[in-house]
Formats: sequence, structure tokens, C-alpha cells
Amino acid sequence: MKLREIMSKTVVRIHPEETVAVAARMLEHNNIGAMPVCGSDGRLCGMLTDRDIVTRCLAAGKAPQNTSVREIMTGKVYVGRPDMEVSMAAGLMGREQIRRLPVMENGKLCGMVSLGDLARKEESSIEAGDALTEISSHLSSRE
Repeated sequence: MKLREIMSKTVVRIHPEETVAVAARMLEHNNIGAMPVCGSDGRLCGMLTDRDIVTRCLAAGKAPQNTSVREIMTGKVYVGRPDMEVSMAAGLMGREQIRRLPVMENGKLCGMVSLGDLARKEESSIEAGDALTEISSHLSSRE
């Protein structure tokens, strides 16, 4: 099974110069925990998670209404391709401790895959479980 078969094709994204306050409202409004950060040209330049907002903005004493997304986003982003095997994506997500994987084609964002997307497909639910187990084991080892 390929990522194109399970990825969400409609992806909420934000511009890097937008404020963290706007980003937080977008996350809440869309009931999501992360979104890609894309420049005006549509190219991916980072990811922003609700955890980024809490740890890099609020806990750091920054004002969300005066802080740009660029200042707190995660710049290093792992990506998949539409033709990537789901098992390969699940392995990457587990190894790199990521729950959401942007899908890129021809340098542009074309979709997003989450562990939930993997788990909803019967053929890939084992890979999703393995990835979540790997992510969870790394989290508990950091405490």
C-alpha cells in the first residue's frame, strides 16, 4: 500500500510570518495538533505543533501575538512521497519520533499522513502500532 492511498489531501498550512496566536486558533478551529509551515511559493519550510507553541513560546515567556511561527517551528522536517510504501513511512515515523508525516511531490506539499491514518487501514495497523510503540519507548526513556 502506498501513502497516496491513505494520506489526507486537504492540509491546513500556515505561513512562517504569521503569528503564533493565529496558528493556535487555526489548530483549535481545525481540531488538529500540527500543521506544516509553507512559504508563499508553497514550499515546506517547517512544522508547527501544539507542543512547539507550549514549549518554545509560552514556557519561554514569549507573547503569542508578537511571536512569528518561524521563531518556534521545527525546521527539520522528515517527509514522505506519494509512492512511498506505508511500511517504510511507518518505520521512518517510529525511528524519527514523529506522529505526522508531510507528503511531498515535485517539491510541493500534497498531503499529510498521521499515525491515525496508518491505524485506520487494516493492512497497515501493525506498522502504526509498531511506530507508536517505538515513539512511546523513546519518550519514556527520556523521563
